[in-house]
Amino acid sequence: MRLDRFLSEIGIGTRKNIKQLIKAGRISVNGEIAKSSDMKIDEKTAVVTFDGKPLQYREYEYYMLHKPAGVVSATEDRAHKTVIDLITETKRKDLFPVGRLDIDTEGLLLITNDGDMAHRLLAPEKHVDKCYMAYIRGELTGEDIRRFETGIDIGEDGEEQMTAPAALRVIRSLTPDNDNNNDNDDDNDNDACLQEVEVTIHEGKYHQIKRMFAALGKEVVYLKRLSMGSLRLDEKLLKGEYRRLTDEEINNLKK
Repeated sequence: MRLDRFLSEIGIGTRKNIKQLIKAGRISVNGEIAKSSDMKIDEKTAVVTFDGKPLQYREYEYYMLHKPAGVVSATEDRAHKTVIDLITETKRKDLFPVGRLDIDTEGLLLITNDGDMAHRLLAPEKHVDKCYMAYIRGELTGEDIRRFETGIDIGEDGEEQMTAPAALRVIRSLTPDNDNNNDNDDDNDNDACLQEVEVTIHEGKYHQIKRMFAALGKEVVYLKRLSMGSLRLDEKLLKGEYRRLTDEEINNLKK
């Protein structure tokens, strides 16, 4: 691999910036100051340093992010901060979020540059579980649960759009006294009507969970993704925080 490509892929800078760094003698390869940006290196074995600090090349990067509300699931956006902006360490330029969470939805988001893994996690035919916790305004019934199990028509303007079967579990009814975890207080003028639920789907249609409940005459006032396949949100991560996936987590996802 060319040295400038190696440095660019791990997020050191643009190729123009890298040429300037090399000219300034700030990049070394195997103990010797690099002379040219197009020199070939073995990215797996070469010891490359920037200002004396060793750089590690990984073909793929995997980050678990606890997405907060108000941040968009995109690589760039002119109006809002993106989930990629929250990765503050030196990072590759080809990172992207695996799937999208609405701007007001919180929880687990996988950030990577592994397109094959992203496809396997998102493809409907792979039936990868995506589990969410939600606060719902409106009383849920046994019939609502059965509707989730058989699929719900979330089409608009008379056009049918059936969801795949999903799972709905009512966890508890919320009151002002026991609703201590909901950060969306603006909408909670009638907390006694709120129910905490767990929803598991296998696809990711636009605003799917909100539209499924709307079809039942209910309203989602808070939504948080808990897991995706084998990957579960680390409870130690605060909103906006992230960490690299462990080798075990990566291997489980690949399975």
